[in-house]
Amino acid sequence: MSIEISALDLDADREEWNRYVERGERTNPFYRAEALAIQADDTDTTPHLLAGFKGQEAVGLFPVFEYHKGPITGAFSPAPYSWSVYLGPTLLNVDKLKQRKADRRTRRFLEGCLEWIDAELSPVYTKFVAAEFDDVRPFTWNDYEVTPGYTYVVDLEGTEDELLKRFSSDARSNVRNAAEEAYVVEEGDGDDVERIVEQVQARYASQDRPFHMSQAFARSLYDALPAGSIRPYVCRVDGEFLGGIVVVESSTTRYRWQGGVKPDADVDLSINDLLDWYVMRDGLRAGLERYDLVGAGVPSINRYKAKFNPRLETHYTITSGAFGLDVLIDRYRKLR
Repeated sequence: MSIEISALDLDADREEWNRYVERGERTNPFYRAEALAIQADDTDTTPHLLAGFKGQEAVGLFPVFEYHKGPITGAFSPAPYSWSVYLGPTLLNVDKLKQRKADRRTRRFLEGCLEWIDAELSPVYTKFVAAEFDDVRPFTWNDYEVTPGYTYVVDLEGTEDELLKRFSSDARSNVRNAAEEAYVVEEGDGDDVERIVEQVQARYASQDRPFHMSQAFARSLYDALPAGSIRPYVCRVDGEFLGGIVVVESSTTRYRWQGGVKPDADVDLSINDLLDWYVMRDGLRAGLERYDLVGAGVPSINRYKAKFNPRLETHYTITSGAFGLDVLIDRYRKLR
């Protein structure tokens, strides 16, 4: 039986789409319809919610954003410069299939989506990021360029003490020797989401680097998504906010989305070590499997992330067409 590709309506089919997202084993809150709507609004794009069906069974999802610059059209997943954790294609109900059937289903689903994109959007440029989607061969077979990227992942397994013992010696010391009465690390609220993003903005500005994500965008996601999808972890001393990390949480994984910048406060605490530890510890207690540090491509930052003894995972950037459109979009976002 062939796989049929349907474009679900963002409003009318919202509940149906979200049910499929919740059933996906490698989805995250950014796949949800309400998050796609916020990303589309923030990037001036049109979302297309592609779903593959084998009969009545949903077998895959592929949210795609249509972007126009004059007469030129681009197709993206995630949306261009949207600050999504991860999007791209994802499969449902494939893990129990034998390899031959899994390969066939993956290829038919992806090629069906690519045919829909070509027929309905006719993009001159496409850019997809497949971060938690392992089989990107159908893209190469269809003449897309596939470039590897990397992230660090900490497996949340064993006891809390065993997890901590896997850290580097300085990270262990920073956690164990911090006087508990001197600080508070806790999960905050929507206001703390904005505080963390504001701190990141200030850090980038001090380095004369662009940072286009708005506090309103992050707060909108916090307010719109189900409780627990966006978790702002904050560190306070004497009630004063010193730093934080905004965590995105799926059914299996915590993602280190925003924050964790070097704070300006002069205190005898390794604030970010404590924040990351509490995020991991609480994730372990909640039965989650992974802490994705979201990125392993910047040597200066990698040195910090590597202290938690993560393993390296590969994701892929998939492109086709005129690269110049990507540059135009970057300039447009900076002007906004």
